[in-house]
Amino acid sequence: MMPVRRDLEEHPEKRTVPLIDRAATGRLEMAFDDGVVFAAYLRRTACLVIDYVEAPPALRGTGAAGVFMGAVVAKARADGDKILPLCGYAAVWLTRHPEYHDLIARET
Repeated sequence: MMPVRRDLEEHPEKRTVPLIDRAATGRLEMAFDDGVVFAAYLRRTACLVIDYVEAPPALRGTGAAGVFMGAVVAKARADGDKILPLCGYAAVWLTRHPEYHDLIARET
């Protein structure tokens, strides 16, 4: 695990924290020194439905959830998936990153 650094959001090439897909439980996870950021998801045909994203209190405001979302969209793009964000945080994050607007599913 590594400490969260704000520059990880701005410089994705510095990311070294792996995204773990626990498909059996419908959970994506990323572990940091101060806890685990995760998303509960459902998989539909070529679509990840993100029910919610959660970061423990120690990681809130550190940029960890943004780093996590960057890894989630990278995985979706690599897998050829769209993302349907039911979670408010995930929806706002995607809205603020126009380079990923092509990954937003409008309907499933």
